[in-house]
Amino acid sequence: MTNDTTAADAAVLSAADLKVTFPTDDGDVRAVRGVSFTLGRGETIGVVGESGSGKSTIALAMLGLLPRSARVTGSVRCQGKELIGQSEKDLAKVRSSTIAYIPQDPLTSLNPAFTVGRQVAETIWTRGHVDKEEAHKKAIELLELVGIPNAPRRVDDFPHEFSGGQRQRIVIAIAMANDPDVMIADEPTTALDVTIQAQVLDALRAARDRTGASLMIITHDLGVVAGMAERVMVMYAGKAVEAATADVLFHESKMPYTLGLLGSLPRMDRSSREPLRPIPGSPPSLINLPNACPFAPRCPAVIPRCREEEPALNLVEPGHEAACIRATSLPNGGVDLFLPTWTDTESEGVKQETLTIDEMDGAAAPATAGATLVSVHDIVKHFPVRAGTFVRRTVAVAHAVCDVSFDLAERETVGLVGESGSGKSTTARVVLQLLPATSGSVKFEGKELVGKSRKELRPFRQQLQMVFQDPFASLDPRMPVGEIVGEPLKVHGRWGRASGPKRVAELFEMVGLNPEHRNRYPHEFSGGQRQRVGVARALALGPKVLILDEPVSALDVSIQAGVVNLLEELQDRLDLAYLFIAHDLSVVRHIADRVAVMYLGRIVELGAVEQVYESPSHPYTQALLSAVPVPDPKIERERRRIILTGEVPNAVMPPSGCRFRTRCWKAQDICASETPELIDRGQGHPVACHFADATRVIPTA
Repeated sequence: MTNDTTAADAAVLSAADLKVTFPTDDGDVRAVRGVSFTLGRGETIGVVGESGSGKSTIALAMLGLLPRSARVTGSVRCQGKELIGQSEKDLAKVRSSTIAYIPQDPLTSLNPAFTVGRQVAETIWTRGHVDKEEAHKKAIELLELVGIPNAPRRVDDFPHEFSGGQRQRIVIAIAMANDPDVMIADEPTTALDVTIQAQVLDALRAARDRTGASLMIITHDLGVVAGMAERVMVMYAGKAVEAATADVLFHESKMPYTLGLLGSLPRMDRSSREPLRPIPGSPPSLINLPNACPFAPRCPAVIPRCREEEPALNLVEPGHEAACIRATSLPNGGVDLFLPTWTDTESEGVKQETLTIDEMDGAAAPATAGATLVSVHDIVKHFPVRAGTFVRRTVAVAHAVCDVSFDLAERETVGLVGESGSGKSTTARVVLQLLPATSGSVKFEGKELVGKSRKELRPFRQQLQMVFQDPFASLDPRMPVGEIVGEPLKVHGRWGRASGPKRVAELFEMVGLNPEHRNRYPHEFSGGQRQRVGVARALALGPKVLILDEPVSALDVSIQAGVVNLLEELQDRLDLAYLFIAHDLSVVRHIADRVAVMYLGRIVELGAVEQVYESPSHPYTQALLSAVPVPDPKIERERRRIILTGEVPNAVMPPSGCRFRTRCWKAQDICASETPELIDRGQGHPVACHFADATRVIPTA
């Protein structure tokens, strides 16, 4: 970003030609390669990019929190004072009092041995402003300000006694304790449910408004940036590749990489089922980068000159910079850049990731169109809570899943959504009989699964397979991926000396992986590639149903788009049915045919995706949908949000009647005494609410 002397002097925080290098045995990793920017007083800037682009390294370099082995050069000035090269003692004075840092993982940054009240108060009294008693009182005020329920009582609780969203708000309270001039929030909403994310962002806005601080928000979520930032800087391979105001960047982007990120996003405000537009390939290694555009190997608009020099971040129009030699010459502004039909007389072109899927050897014939494959009826799953030192006895019961019913038809995708703790993953495991049901029925093609032994379930395992949330944890690190994919064939007696390796090679091609890489180990693959290995393993036996448990939650947006497109193409080619579990409601809208919304073990709304998303009738569904950010600054500024208060109640002692009533703004006496049935109340789809009312909460694009 432009950083002339006048701008730097007026800025509360500025960087000029900031570089960070990490020496390794393989060579120097140039994590940050000459980044410059300014942050004005009271301004919010968003820093976005894929993992490894250097976003967090910039923040840590400015605060002097990098390892001693890191080499940091350039200039970082805060309130006119140079920070690079300062001693640890001087930097310690800057942290918290002038620049406050909000880390990505609050649990690791909070001391488990001290109460949260002490940790907030300590930030205040160690600066010598007030005594400990006064600091404690201010700690309670700050906890109340960021939305901690019953702060005077909970101030003496320990970090592990709070939920993830509450811990993040406690860290925000610590950050604002000394009225800093700058707050740096590093992925503050990663891995949080959308409702908790909305609460955290609300707390972050309150902290910004209360302190008057400038804010740098580092994130991979473009929707969060659209709603929070005035300006945006896009990072790739350690450098800024585009910088502009939020309105300009989201609507008039000039850099192919930014266009690729935006095209990879499933949109809540659009019902189109067209394939997403992922960026092909992976980010480059930051060791021995060639003197060329680092995005060239992935860019469909690449020309020979792109491989001869690395473009600088130049002004393409007032207030808008881009590091691309074709920034002003892309046909149609580059909006079709990542479509398979992209053509350009100048471009060399980059091969897009497409799938070539042969017929599966031995795959089951597709079922009759519309036939029900899985029927779940009134399943209940309770977990005993035991206590005792020598004699363990049951003291309570956790009501994880209660009377859940739904059907899954051939070639259909049913999305299962809800906050953490709502029972989604437990439901999936009961359907697969990885967990025995307490009561209820699960049928596959009319045959009962509940109550069967492992031996009796064995034939059904070939037809019902699961893809797990964390591909690295679900793949054996001691086995080559080829053996991992082929293992189901061996277990079920379908491995042949010739046919087995051939089948593994087919499966690798099927999911877009190179069969020649089957002798590599899981750690040698990227996150998206590991997820593809997991999908290949699940497909090995030719199943009819895949249960996908948060399959894209840990992936960057471009990698996520590639996996989503893969799943859609596999479904079309192989006539698969999916039970798709996710907390990302944008992905669910894109991929699912029907959606079931779960809250504290119960389904509260069930219907066709367009029906539920366009006219949500349960207050909980409305709150979920209103909390999802949309990557459009204009929409984010104008939309109405429903911010839920409190946390999901404990499943050991769920509320009587409607379980959502403790957080519901429509709750009345009947909600406490009568459990609402999941029935059609005139909305065209079943809703479990006494006061169901269809209300549109997603803005129109």
